[in-house]
Amino acid sequence: MAADPIHGHPRWALVLVAVSVGYFLADGADLLWNQTLGKTWDLLCHHLVVVSCLSTAVLSGHYVGFSMVSLLLELNSACLHLRKLLLLSHQAPSLAFSVTSWASLATLALFRLVPLGWMSLWLFWQHHQVPLALVTLGGIGLVTVGIMSIILGIRILVNDVLQSRPHPPSPGREKTRGTRTRRDNGPVTRNSSTLSLKD
Repeated sequence: MAADPIHGHPRWALVLVAVSVGYFLADGADLLWNQTLGKTWDLLCHHLVVVSCLSTAVLSGHYVGFSMVSLLLELNSACLHLRKLLLLSHQAPSLAFSVTSWASLATLALFRLVPLGWMSLWLFWQHHQVPLALVTLGGIGLVTVGIMSIILGIRILVNDVLQSRPHPPSPGREKTRGTRTRRDNGPVTRNSSTLSLKD
């Protein structure tokens, strides 16, 4: 598959890509059924782009090696899901959460940004071997997922690393446990009833 990402692949790789299409379709249906569109539009866009690209590989039997590289991105999803579970179980300021946040950032760089960069370069250098429609679809997919990955990394960095550092209290202001302060000096409390999927 590394030597020929267009034509070379074992049977199990095609099956894995097909199962991945099924996963993204099922997850998209679950998001539509159980969440509001306002909270999930970005994930639904991601799933639509991914299903379009992976389905092309499954239906044509080509580009399976390329699709397998794209599935490396899902290794980062394991850390992201663990991070989400820790948020939902109110384990946010803990060692486990801190380790998971750093693991999410590390795997985001290694298993999202590096493969996206390689796939972008490969598509650029091999565009003469790939039909224009597939170059366009792949390019849109890579740009969409790339932008979403960068935004996700920035959110995790800001929310989990930069904002979690303790700041010394300002003179004349007392800080209570579990309360942060906004830039306008008003208290910020966590609402445990709702957590955004974008946390």
